[in-house]
Amino acid sequence: MGLQLVLGCGTVGRQVVDGLVERAGTNRLFVVTDDENVVEALRDESIRARAADPADPDAIAVDEEPTTVFVGGDRTDENLSTLENARERFPDASIVASLGGNPIATDRTRFRELADYVVDANSAITDRVLEETVGPSVESMLGLRQQLSSIDGRLAVVMHDNPDPDAIASAVALVDIANALGVDAEACYFGEISHQENRAMVNLLELELRQFDDDESLEEFSAFALVDHSRPGVNDGLPESLHVDVVIDHHPPRGPVPGEFVELREQVGATSTIMTEYLDGLGLEFDPATATALLYGIRIDTNDFTREVSPADFRAASILSEYADAGILAQVEQPTIDGETLETIARAIKNRIQSGSVTVASVGQLTNRDALPQAADQLLAIEGIETTLVFGFTDEMAYLSARSRATDVDLGETLRDAFDRIGSAGGHADMAGAQLEVGILGDVDDEEEVGSIVSVVEEVITNRFLEAIQTRPGTPVGAYMRTSEWLFTDTAESEDGESA
Repeated sequence: MGLQLVLGCGTVGRQVVDGLVERAGTNRLFVVTDDENVVEALRDESIRARAADPADPDAIAVDEEPTTVFVGGDRTDENLSTLENARERFPDASIVASLGGNPIATDRTRFRELADYVVDANSAITDRVLEETVGPSVESMLGLRQQLSSIDGRLAVVMHDNPDPDAIASAVALVDIANALGVDAEACYFGEISHQENRAMVNLLELELRQFDDDESLEEFSAFALVDHSRPGVNDGLPESLHVDVVIDHHPPRGPVPGEFVELREQVGATSTIMTEYLDGLGLEFDPATATALLYGIRIDTNDFTREVSPADFRAASILSEYADAGILAQVEQPTIDGETLETIARAIKNRIQSGSVTVASVGQLTNRDALPQAADQLLAIEGIETTLVFGFTDEMAYLSARSRATDVDLGETLRDAFDRIGSAGGHADMAGAQLEVGILGDVDDEEEVGSIVSVVEEVITNRFLEAIQTRPGTPVGAYMRTSEWLFTDTAESEDGESA
């Protein structure tokens, strides 16, 4: 974090100082105020402070160029003078300015011209002021604006493979923000959008998305952003060594996250919530299609506000409801289901193996990966079942989808415990996925022999999952399972989430 310079320490300014200290400590903070009593009190708290007029250009000189400037006095006229001098002296800094006590229309116009973000303390309660000035969303918003504005060329906004509504909506929203800042951007993905509801969302809202081929040339892009996942080459088709400019995600990372600008907000239920805050905070007009997609993304990832939901998700949904198209949203939620998906669900029901409140099912050969989570959801509706795993095979890959409503099960950790050594796995406590490369299948031509190997693989997957469910965290899986690891080849590290 760069230097945070606070100019003026009135009611709002003091709240900002307290919030910054709580979140980042005192090392990167400097305060200039003409109230000597406040300066003395700040110094007692080990906060660097100078007793001077914050509107004086010479008084605000600091040794290090600030990243962010907060104008936080109580008087509108003084804050405006401070803002004008700060903008002239620190042209590259992000400036957040309080309007002060009695602004008139011309004051508001001038503040909006000079500041990146304006806080009207007369219309906001203290918690909202803190959230808007020093909370992660606004500091990240200002940093995102700077990062996007620095891009010279085209930006690829990349979703995770086979993107779900949250990833799609987040990518479209980031494209809208980039375009508003004068950056040419495109929403891109590898894999397929095969889930019928996801296809309906894209088609009905006429969202502009670009599907990458596996061997796609990326030379036309000079910058890259990742949304709803956080590591290139993990759950996307990008090179692992790719330089990433922006990362925005709500999943817990499973390794170091590269990127010039990174925001990982695990406490919110959807990346769409973060993107809604950006659009709203930057004062951008909501496109109805984007707003509808974002609202649907939040609803899907929070299971209609019943799973891992936060106050921020409700606030974002409230903002979006004004702009979203309720008619199209209703059509998206009631699409037709293709016959292959119904057949996959039927095979899962027929082939299920139950152990207590846990059921596991293999559906055999897959033609549509997105049928797996739907099958896992259907099995969860069976009486007495609290946790489900459904898996199937495509070429030399095994794909797994799990669901749970049990309070003592963390599916993301369970799948990582069971399959990280032989594939990639990850997700949330109540929904997760994995993929395993079954390399030996590619070396066998005889159908009967393939069937025998598939049976062994099915047994290994089932046993590993049930063992991991029953084993306390940190306990290694049984040695009798490790004897079958020769069936699998090494693959990438764990995924950040699973498509819905």
